[in-house]
Amino acid sequence: MIRTTTSPLRQPGAVLLVSCYELGHQPLGVAWPKAFLERAGFTPAVVDLSLDPLSEAQVRDARVAVIAVPMHTALRLGVRAAERIRRINPDCPIVFTGLYALLNADYLRAHGATAVLGGEFEAELVALLEAFELPRPASPVPRPTLERLDFPVPSRSGLPPLTRYVKLEHRGRLVPVGYVEASRGCLHECLHCPIPPVYGGRFFAVPHEVVLEDIRRLIAAGAGHITFGDPDFLNGPGHARRLVRALHAEFPDVTYDFTAKIEHLLEHQAMLPEFAATGCLFIVSAVESLSDVVLGHLEKGHSRADVVRALGAVREAGLALRPTFIPFTPWSTREDYLDTLDFVEGEGLIGHVDPVQYSIRLLVPPGSLLLSRPALRSFLGRVDPAAFTYRWMHPDPGMDALHRSVSAAVADGARFVDVRVLAGQPARAWEPPPERPIPARLTEPWFC
Repeated sequence: MIRTTTSPLRQPGAVLLVSCYELGHQPLGVAWPKAFLERAGFTPAVVDLSLDPLSEAQVRDARVAVIAVPMHTALRLGVRAAERIRRINPDCPIVFTGLYALLNADYLRAHGATAVLGGEFEAELVALLEAFELPRPASPVPRPTLERLDFPVPSRSGLPPLTRYVKLEHRGRLVPVGYVEASRGCLHECLHCPIPPVYGGRFFAVPHEVVLEDIRRLIAAGAGHITFGDPDFLNGPGHARRLVRALHAEFPDVTYDFTAKIEHLLEHQAMLPEFAATGCLFIVSAVESLSDVVLGHLEKGHSRADVVRALGAVREAGLALRPTFIPFTPWSTREDYLDTLDFVEGEGLIGHVDPVQYSIRLLVPPGSLLLSRPALRSFLGRVDPAAFTYRWMHPDPGMDALHRSVSAAVADGARFVDVRVLAGQPARAWEPPPERPIPARLTEPWFC
């Protein structure tokens, strides 16, 4: 096929890339595809609906709309965006991309999606748009794409500036944050995670120089802190070490954070002091629960004792651990909930845990690996396709009531002490002990 810049699909704005929400960060869900498409001769327009409305003029100019839905919140917003695009421009094909697109491919296709792509999908997206230039393009069958890509540097032109996104709050200052990926996918297969159904235990490292060049451009654009947004930065520990050494050597005043599993923090604890020395401020880890029963059902790969050990190792290295939780699962008890609150308070972690973490309820999307395990079946209701999840009910109605009350309170600005009261504990004032100062934090607390 002869490609020319006169193709209608290659005109500026003919491809519209739509981001819905990416944790308050400048979205890689459109920056990566934009770079691949530009390299192939397309000139896409971009919009981030978490900050800006969908322009009617942009929609009318679009010949293809590509909606990035890497998480559940983004998918709910993306479906509404697709409905608006169809009303304004009924002939515009709509392509959904990302983890939650694949998990909900049946629903999306049934409701008008032309194609659904996920995994390492960017080259497939380019091929799809090139096929759209043909008289009778075929739609690909939704399936994970797991082939190693030739990565360009993400293209962030046209996106809102970093000053409009999440900030690092540290020592009384608010610092713009740059968000990069050093790897994609994950080696592990925790049952509740949306990544394993798509990646099947594989991960792909982004080349060292691509990541560093992305960081350089973000710092030139005003970033003073870098978040490594990998599902687990220590899937490739050697890759991670090379990157933070290079980052610190070139930009010694720039700080960073990353996410890693508890078991990786223990396996690679000898690396933790170097992370502290090269500017790491904190590490996020999906603890999920302190109940070994719940952890076993989720197949997390760690125990309560491991959490305690990892917390000690991180502290000894001079770093802060920011644990995340899923306190409401079918197997969690009220005693487990109170134990989590006691642990957080007793370990001086109140300032390390955003209140939303006390309200999270297990999400079971279509395609979840949890559906393959009999332990969930007795609690499971029907799938709610429009909500992109299976409904489930706790055997103790009081736990479902607690979830509702905590969720409402947190949405209204509740603090740790308020959550304690809702859980049936006495209210009391709290101050961070001197040896456990409140660590740096990002101003966007949500995460799914």
